[in-house]
Amino acid sequence: MAIAITTKEDRKLSTVPLDWKEVWYTNCPLVSASNVDQELGWTREEFKKIGVKYAFMRSTPKNDWYPHYIHNLDNLIRFGGLFPPVHVNADIRRTRLLGVTHAPHEGGCMMVRSRDNLYRMTDLKGKKIGLSKSLNTIKNDWWRIQEHQGIELMLRLNGMTMKDVNIVEFPYPDDWYNNPEMVGPPMENPSELWLKRDHKHDLAFRPLETALEKGIVDAIYTQSKPFQHLQEATGKFKAIEDLSRYPDWTLQVANIPAAITCSDEMAEKHPELAVTFMKGMIKVGRWANEHKHAAAAILDKQTFYLDVEDTYRGIEHIDMVPNLSPQNLVSVEIGKDFMLSHGYIKNDFDVHKWAAPEFLEKAARELLEEQWTKTTSAKLPETTKLFEESKRIG
Repeated sequence: MAIAITTKEDRKLSTVPLDWKEVWYTNCPLVSASNVDQELGWTREEFKKIGVKYAFMRSTPKNDWYPHYIHNLDNLIRFGGLFPPVHVNADIRRTRLLGVTHAPHEGGCMMVRSRDNLYRMTDLKGKKIGLSKSLNTIKNDWWRIQEHQGIELMLRLNGMTMKDVNIVEFPYPDDWYNNPEMVGPPMENPSELWLKRDHKHDLAFRPLETALEKGIVDAIYTQSKPFQHLQEATGKFKAIEDLSRYPDWTLQVANIPAAITCSDEMAEKHPELAVTFMKGMIKVGRWANEHKHAAAAILDKQTFYLDVEDTYRGIEHIDMVPNLSPQNLVSVEIGKDFMLSHGYIKNDFDVHKWAAPEFLEKAARELLEEQWTKTTSAKLPETTKLFEESKRIG
């Protein structure tokens, strides 16, 4: 039976009317300051200071899930996996890259059945490797891209190419984004999505695992550490290759770094909204860096690490404060270039022109000035300006 392809022509998308006194946020269930902040609420406090409502995109039934993937809300800020925002900026609409958070040791694994006589990538010659394929043309097929990229890299590291294995495609409808049953009741917090679902054991998030277990394929790609540990804990699977164990940092682009993006309209017409969001991310990121165990307990509610301790080990060496470092921008460029060279985006763009460090810089400066004012008001008879020239002494 043929699976229907989802197109813009057969879907009526739904978003709230534009109101610049509102800012909507959306995030992916991965390591980010936003996923810590949704429990702390510090960014919401920053927006309250300027009289702007800040809420999760799905806290109203007027928004379906598509803005998370195609950014069709001008007043939306997205913090999530890399490939969808690359696709948006290349082929749908111009956005600004406000910051990224990288997990530099999660490039991906090759999983096989634990009792199969397979121990090295070369044992997969002539064997079947699964590759998913979304039939939703409205959005980016981010899961397939990371599978494709990871498989190709692991083969190359072992002197092989895609021609040495049999790639078995698994098309699926991927059409739930505005399905009333899947959209569900409004959610104040992204974590509410998991109140009725055990996401760490829900095979909807590991669709090729069943095909591997049943022997339809001999191997599948999975993310290093998060999904890997869940799958290995079943006793049914093992990893025979792991990109995270290589010293080459350019191998670690599996839908990461996680990217923060806003629309060009927000950046041009209301830059204070982007700055305010980044102030919240800096504050929460600093707190998370200082309290990694506490942050891990929060992130465990949404991410796919095995448990709280596994989450802690996963984030222990991750800088939770978003940045636009030269190294991380190259990682973004690697992901974008793979998408372009393999036909996942149609148009190219300059990552360094996409990056907008001025918002992060202004946010950090405002936080420093606020802290300076707070400190001097407690220690001096009159508060002073941090960046003003002080009175001459002597």
